[in-house]
Amino acid sequence: MDTPTPQHFPHFDSARVETALAAAAAAFRLWRERPFPERSALLNGVAGHLETRQEELARLITSEMGKPIAAARAEVAKCATVCRYYAENGAAFLAGQTVNGPAPVNRLRYEPLGPVLAVMPWNFPFWQVFRFAAPALMAGNVALLKHSSNVPGCAMAIESLFGDFPEGVFQTLLIPASGVEAVIGDRRVAAVTLTGSVEAGRKVAAQAGAALKKTVLELGGSDPFIILPDADLDRAIPAAVQARTVNSGQSCIAAKRFLIHEAVYDEVERRFVAAMEALVVGDPFEEKTAIGPLATPAIAEEVHAQVEASVAAGARLLTGGRRLRGSFYAPTVLADLPPDAPAYREEVFGPVALLYRVRDLEHALEIANASDFGLGAAVWTRNRQEAEEAAARLENGVVFVNGIVASDPRIPFGGVKHSGYGRELGAAGIREFVNLKSVCIAGMG
Repeated sequence: MDTPTPQHFPHFDSARVETALAAAAAAFRLWRERPFPERSALLNGVAGHLETRQEELARLITSEMGKPIAAARAEVAKCATVCRYYAENGAAFLAGQTVNGPAPVNRLRYEPLGPVLAVMPWNFPFWQVFRFAAPALMAGNVALLKHSSNVPGCAMAIESLFGDFPEGVFQTLLIPASGVEAVIGDRRVAAVTLTGSVEAGRKVAAQAGAALKKTVLELGGSDPFIILPDADLDRAIPAAVQARTVNSGQSCIAAKRFLIHEAVYDEVERRFVAAMEALVVGDPFEEKTAIGPLATPAIAEEVHAQVEASVAAGARLLTGGRRLRGSFYAPTVLADLPPDAPAYREEVFGPVALLYRVRDLEHALEIANASDFGLGAAVWTRNRQEAEEAAARLENGVVFVNGIVASDPRIPFGGVKHSGYGRELGAAGIREFVNLKSVCIAGMG
């Protein structure tokens, strides 16, 4: 397989979009009144469908966007996990509270907002949707999915998984990017969430802002991975390679900038390059494949252009730096990047690692925070004090110490700066698209 092969579906015309919007509004009026145990049972049912259809859905992911099959299976399984997590915990996260206030009785209520439009990307075509949908639906909202145009089969398959839900609670809208603004502006749509590029985030935020609608944005990342001199290199180096090459390097939270203390830099560079060169690049349907094709030839070309321009600016190419057949790109390592190299400033969405030699933790934090992005960060050290200092000073939404940055249903996930705002997952995630209503009761005798 050289290039992923998405299925083809016609775009919805304006009449079909109107039908979907009307159905969503009608479904919300009923769905918001359904008790939590009923919502929970239906969400657990979706988890069961995901588990039963895991192989079928994983192969669909791989065929449409090229994810290695083992990773595709893991993605489907993770979606089942997030469904079960909110089915079990959603009611408790949204339980009303009694607080001190101006009246004899003061209560806080969490109430759903209505239809939420989700504009989702291709790189994790199931997980990105489910980490929004599971909490949103459990909270009593209804969902409208505008998925990336190169994964329409995934979009329709996801809708089918919600077939036991009442009609209109979860719908896929097969519309082009140019059709998003009209949906955002429709009075029946209550809020918008987007995972995607900074440019797309700016557009959606502006459109939603004009309509005074709540947004949650998860955008790009250029995550730092700091290796201090006392780190366990036998764990840190394989983790670094894995963190950079997850999903063939096409992940917002993939580690991209490796800030390595000078005391261990030479050893880390040597072992890191060797590990990157040992990765199996090939057919994503083969179990042994670590790096599959990038999602489109245009993405592969963009990655190559960033690498070539960075080398021309003075970066040292240690391995890779070339396009292979089709949409494949060789695992690549760059070092000694000058600040004017494109890869120094931009997110590289492919299997390209950037190595930096740093003097100490202070120097590492200086480089780590000198970025427009602030999604995830990792720190590898056995020094508890330095770990705590790094976690406190890193300008990121998620920090892992001696681990690979990952999204997990149990912890809030999101970024700062150009990586977006708002949070998904955890208790914070289910409370993003609700009305926190204060109710003060007096004069009841």
